[in-house]
Amino acid sequence: MSRSAVSAKVITEAVDAIALTFVLKDLLPPIYHLPQGGSVTVAGMVPLLWFALRRGARFGGFAGFVYGLVHVAMGGYVLNPIQALLDYPLAFGALGLYAGLFKKYPLVGVSAGIVGRFVFHFLSGIVFFWMYAPEGMNPLVYSAIYNGTYLIGEFLISAIIIDILVRRKLLDIYL
Repeated sequence: MSRSAVSAKVITEAVDAIALTFVLKDLLPPIYHLPQGGSVTVAGMVPLLWFALRRGARFGGFAGFVYGLVHVAMGGYVLNPIQALLDYPLAFGALGLYAGLFKKYPLVGVSAGIVGRFVFHFLSGIVFFWMYAPEGMNPLVYSAIYNGTYLIGEFLISAIIIDILVRRKLLDIYL
């Protein structure tokens, strides 16, 4: 198969993963939604994680970054351009990048991807959402609790589904 045919296949898979993520994360009602953004979705991260685990860090990071741009363009919660960059393309780019580093260990990849996403949301929370912390609560603690609350749910759902895909040998189907 020629190099361009492989590239076209990978790009098509990336577009599919981005579109499926958009449908699952942004169009379907979330299981739980927090007031300043962040939600537990019906497997919203699985398509991006699956793609990153199939295609590696470079393509996973790219797909996550593009999804972040799509997400913010379609109605993300934006206070500031730097906050938008942290909460959307960088956070989701980190999800795909770090998940893709662990192709041979999918559940570690899911964990690494979610942690990578958490780091950017955590930083955004400290810098841009500190004022929502209850009186007397350290903004670092508030951001960690706020972002950890929904990302733990996202992790559990994603890890269970990715584990099922791995056990059924569907992660590398049609490669």
